[in-house]
Amino acid sequence: MNEITMTKLSVTGALTALTLWLGNLAVPLYVLVGAMLIDYLTGLRAASYRGEAISSYRSITGIERKICTLLLVAVGWLLDTLLADTAARYAIQLPVAPPIAVILSIWLTVNETISILENIRDIGVPLPPWLLPLVRNIKSKVN
Repeated sequence: MNEITMTKLSVTGALTALTLWLGNLAVPLYVLVGAMLIDYLTGLRAASYRGEAISSYRSITGIERKICTLLLVAVGWLLDTLLADTAARYAIQLPVAPPIAVILSIWLTVNETISILENIRDIGVPLPPWLLPLVRNIKSKVN
């Protein structure tokens, strides 16, 4: 096999293993990471339309916030693990698997989506008048 095929197999294998390990958290987390990337890129572009200077300090601060967002999901996962382990140890029947990390991922994705829409609006792309209020409504429902 050539190097490209081996790289594809390695990446596919790693993502498959990660998805299996994450379980129910996989899709919400992947969507969150995608939204974070889009928000960062649209934020960089929107800065010039807002008359803001792009600086390495602001960029690093933005990246730090994204990392802390992922750490918040990790804390939710830790709490989920703690609840599941405690329930198993003391034979407590939980009605559902602890959903803290999944709910956090959804809530954070909605926040990222609002920011993306605001960035796109600031760039000058017309948004349907119902879209931003709809996403804000979803955020209030998740709250």
